[in-house]
Amino acid sequence: MTSQVSSMLGIELPIVQGPFGGGLSTIELVSTASNEGALGSFGAHYLDGAGITDLASQLRMATTKPFALNLWVQDHDLGGDDMSDEMFESAWEIYAPYFAEMALAKPGRPEIYHPRFEDQIDALLEARPSAFSFVFGIPSAKILAECKRLGIIAIGAVTTLAEAQAMDDAGVDIILATGFEAGGHRPSFLQKAEDSLMGTLALTRLVSSNIRRPVISAGGLSDRQSVAAVLQAGAEAAQLGTAFLACHESGASKLHKDVLFSQRASDTVLSRSYSGRLARGIPNRIIREFHERAAELPPFPIHSWFAGKLKAASIARESEEFVSLYAGQGAPLLEHKTVRALLDALS
Repeated sequence: MTSQVSSMLGIELPIVQGPFGGGLSTIELVSTASNEGALGSFGAHYLDGAGITDLASQLRMATTKPFALNLWVQDHDLGGDDMSDEMFESAWEIYAPYFAEMALAKPGRPEIYHPRFEDQIDALLEARPSAFSFVFGIPSAKILAECKRLGIIAIGAVTTLAEAQAMDDAGVDIILATGFEAGGHRPSFLQKAEDSLMGTLALTRLVSSNIRRPVISAGGLSDRQSVAAVLQAGAEAAQLGTAFLACHESGASKLHKDVLFSQRASDTVLSRSYSGRLARGIPNRIIREFHERAAELPPFPIHSWFAGKLKAASIARESEEFVSLYAGQGAPLLEHKTVRALLDALS
């Protein structure tokens, strides 16, 4: 299968492995996807510049094929870039009972809660991946021009036609149209994520019919039939997330993978409980209890920083209570547990 996107990216299949952050992406997952003819993608938003440099070096040792690195353009929400000692203590009251339950000590207030995009992008450009995919906004004209100069394909995620038009006007090479069926974070940036919930097929048709750039479609895609549907709707390639997350090569915990292949996968919800940003996953304790207190939670990435410590402790206890069980609405259709088996079924 060839397409404009596969030709631009130098890949054999019009398939993109969705990028995952927070340890869910692995060298093995990305390199295997690339080696099997898809575009492997690594979610690098949680890494600093040195980490990105090292990551690119490791990927190049594992594959000679094209791969993408993914960053978050907006690295914090309003109020999420700093927190006074007083605000930290007030927020701590929300998390203190959970930390006590998990036998975790009170953490000290960090200097930063999340790496800054401006501190990451120079390392990414120097690494020169085949593609730079990004969410939560549009990089500056200077950055996009440098990508063109270096031969890095820029892939921007959108959730509405207005966002796609903004990407098009900025000169982004490929538009990633992601419907609300997708697992993980909703990468909206022009309006509130809750007000930007378009379905995958409708968004794919709208964007491909109105935008000059080629389109990759994402959201709830997990098998050959769903991929064929978005290609028929005007996409030049399909991005699958949950289907790759379920493969043994991913960094998802066994707890997470077991739930993906259970009956619970048919029940996914959108919530800000995982990180402070809207994301789709399978309900568990962290969803239920923090969703009810959404108005009290500090913004991203502060909530994500606290919740991440509970997640790590939960995994160490072999408990899923505080694990981010990301999953798209197509999860009940999952069948394959290796990247090769998945891509064989898609091609």
